Amino acid sequence: MVIIFRTLVSMKFQPLWLLLLMIFCAFPRHDAANSSDVASEANALLKWKASLDNNSQASLSSWNGNNPCNWLGIACDESNSVSNINLTRVGLRGTLQSFNFSLLPNILILNMSYNSLSGSIPSQIEELSNLNTLDLSTNKLFGSIPNTISNLTKLKYLNLSVNGLSGPIPTDVGKLQSLLTFDIFTNNLSGPIPPSLGTLPLLESIHLFENKLSGPIPASLGNLSRLTMLSLSSNQLTGSIPPHIGNLSNAKVICFIGNELSGEIPIEIEKLTGLECLQLADNNFIGQIPQNICLGGNMKYFTAGNNNFTGPIPESLKNCYSLKRLRLQQNLLTGDITNFFDVLPNLNYIDLSENNFHGNLSPRWGKFRSLTSLMIANNKLSGVIPPELGGAAKLQVLDLSSNHLTGSIPQDLCNLTLLFDLSLSNNNLSGNVPMEIESLHELKFLELGSNYLTGLIQKELGNLHNLLSMNLRQNKFEGSIPFELGNLQYLSSLDLSGNMLSGTLPPTLGGIKGLETLNLSHNSLSGGLSSLDDMISLTSIDISYNQFEGPVPDNQVFHNVKIEALRNNKGLCGNVTGLEPCPSENPNDHNHTTRKVLITVLPLTLAILMVALFVLGVSYHSRRTSRKETDQVTSLRSASIFPIWSFGGKVMFENIVEATEYFDDKYLIGVGGQGAVYKAILATGQVVAVKKLHSVSNEEMINHKAFTSEIQALTEIKHRNIVKLYGFCSHSQYSFLVCEFLERGDLKKILKDDDQAAAFDWNKRVHVVKDVANALCYMHHDCTPPIVHRDISSKNVLLDSEYVAHVSDFGTAKLLDYNSSNWTSFAGTFGYAAPELAYTMEVNEKCDVYSFGVLALEILFGRHPGDVASLSIGITSTFDQMALMDKLDERLPDPTSSTVKELVSIVKIAIACLTESPRSRPTMELVVKELAMSRSSSMSSTELKDLIR
Repeated sequence: MVIIFRTLVSMKFQPLWLLLLMIFCAFPRHDAANSSDVASEANALLKWKASLDNNSQASLSSWNGNNPCNWLGIACDESNSVSNINLTRVGLRGTLQSFNFSLLPNILILNMSYNSLSGSIPSQIEELSNLNTLDLSTNKLFGSIPNTISNLTKLKYLNLSVNGLSGPIPTDVGKLQSLLTFDIFTNNLSGPIPPSLGTLPLLESIHLFENKLSGPIPASLGNLSRLTMLSLSSNQLTGSIPPHIGNLSNAKVICFIGNELSGEIPIEIEKLTGLECLQLADNNFIGQIPQNICLGGNMKYFTAGNNNFTGPIPESLKNCYSLKRLRLQQNLLTGDITNFFDVLPNLNYIDLSENNFHGNLSPRWGKFRSLTSLMIANNKLSGVIPPELGGAAKLQVLDLSSNHLTGSIPQDLCNLTLLFDLSLSNNNLSGNVPMEIESLHELKFLELGSNYLTGLIQKELGNLHNLLSMNLRQNKFEGSIPFELGNLQYLSSLDLSGNMLSGTLPPTLGGIKGLETLNLSHNSLSGGLSSLDDMISLTSIDISYNQFEGPVPDNQVFHNVKIEALRNNKGLCGNVTGLEPCPSENPNDHNHTTRKVLITVLPLTLAILMVALFVLGVSYHSRRTSRKETDQVTSLRSASIFPIWSFGGKVMFENIVEATEYFDDKYLIGVGGQGAVYKAILATGQVVAVKKLHSVSNEEMINHKAFTSEIQALTEIKHRNIVKLYGFCSHSQYSFLVCEFLERGDLKKILKDDDQAAAFDWNKRVHVVKDVANALCYMHHDCTPPIVHRDISSKNVLLDSEYVAHVSDFGTAKLLDYNSSNWTSFAGTFGYAAPELAYTMEVNEKCDVYSFGVLALEILFGRHPGDVASLSIGITSTFDQMALMDKLDERLPDPTSSTVKELVSIVKIAIACLTESPRSRPTMELVVKELAMSRSSSMSSTELKDLIR
């Protein structure tokens, strides 16, 4: 250009020379225009930041000045114009009303998912005309979806799921001709699915589940030839499935669960040979299930339960070797299933319950090596239970109840050592319960009621120490209730009604401290009820139609009992409506009677007691005295994730163990001192982490105190940097928590792995330090009462896919009470625990502060800092701080100048946290403030040069 310019000048082309000069002079004006645009974008973003709450503004502390390209979550294009805004999981609170979309026309990606934004989506969002990704999912947005969103014609990815949006889906959604994914699930949307959705030629997935959509499924959806996933579950859709669905040649997943759909399944659905998952359950479908539903040989999950289907099981399922789960329960299906199924190698779950199937149980079921759940309850099966069924070694749920089965319970079933639920009730089984049943150590539910079982109740049942519920009602058992049933320390329900039992209640029965439901009615039991005096956990009892006599126990269940549960006994008395009050005693008569009883009964009683003590031994005594609190089976439900969980342990447990295939090791992602953690993919597609607490090897109670501490802490805490608790099952022998799943796992593993540590760059590490500090600050200063974690360490900090840190494992957490002593036993991890815990057990927030200091240095060094006590003594000079900076993780490149300022600040703060005297350590509130200021703190160029290796 310079050569051309000089040439033109030398040739004396004066008019052209002037023209070129004007062009060159115009370039600075163009730069000034760019600068003006950048400033306008910065001002627009800063104005929106100012509308957010204080915590959000602190999270966006890097947003200052006129160059947004260096701000958190902002990326720019080559002209320095803002192109991407990615603020996922930064804890934003506020609205989008002050967001000036018109001043940010070049944005390609807008992602503000996993925050707490509220209010409506502004109609001005159409100003983002170049947008290809819009993700506002998992917030608290409400109101309707603006119709103007249909003007974002370049949009490829739209996700507005998990909010409170209402109203209809915009009818003009068909304008989004570039759209690939359409995710608006888990909202309150109503009205029809717009037919124009079926005109989007590139659409690959539609997720509209968990809304209130009504009307029919548009036939136009059959035009979406590229669609692989279609989920319309949990709505209020009506009408039949349009035959055009058969045109979705690339479909792999189709979900219609939980609607009001009716009619027959169109035969055209057989054309979808690539289908891997078809869910039709919980509708009003009729007719036969298409016979060639597995024609392509790819079907893995087929669910058609709770409909009105008739006819036989589809023939193609007989040898569908890809099949993993089959649910056909609660229909009107018929046919002989004796030898219907081939041995399917991958089938692990089958439910054919509540149909009209007949035939026998085939010995072939014993060859299903992957099978964990076999449920064929409430049908018309006859014949015996084949002993070969004991060969299905992975079987954990066996429900054959409500059929016409005969014969005895095969001894071979006792080989199923993983069995969790054995339900054989309401059949015609006879004989006695095999003594070998004691080998079923994992059994939680034993349902043998309404049969013709005879003989004594086997004392071996008392060795099923994990049992939660036992139902032996309506049989022909005789004799007395075995003393050994008192060993069932975790039993919550016991039903022995409708038998021929006699004798008195064993005193050991009162040792089942967690028993909630007890039914002994319609037997010939006699004597008093003193065994029930200490059973404070009972909520339901029925002892009617026996020979009991004497006063009823003075505990809560008898305070509320109705006479129907006590009637037809020999002579019960007490303060219950319908009973005679107990007579007042004459002291002389009392003395005479007492003397007589002592003379005649005492020797025999002492002999019996000695034998009982010898048999039961120390194990019974230790179990009885170790349980100081009433155990409960309870649950905490999250409506969007666990809508079908009940407060009964069985239903809740089965929904979790199905997802983990009964805690199979292949789902195991970590093991700690208190429990093992499993990854579970629920039926909704959501992923959760399940922390199953260890059982102690001697079968004593698990650390129930730690478990309740974790539940208490997590239910009090609502913070983005603390792991979310979705639900729990609490029982003294079997307990687990269900929490959010965090993709990258714990910090300790990341720092140990060279590849993961290298990807864990300085900016990410700085943010993790701040995340942990924010979590502890919240616990110490914003919770009432304050919560002390007591085990802050790298193994208890989990990272999600965006490297956002979440503090976890609250099993040792303590809620402080400033009006009483906070002394306790040692808890924590050596190397992180504060030094004062070696000589005092007083818990306060400064214990966590010390652990945070160790963790902060570990994050920067990439390894545990070692002898942190020596680090905390006299490190105040710049030279000492530089020495620590030399310990920075060598697997990362040198930090930039702006990052070095923050690293130096973290080192200084960590050293202050490691001060030996707890009183001299800063509070976490002060730590958070110092970290927020670190990015803007000044540092000379000489200092920066010295500190960078």
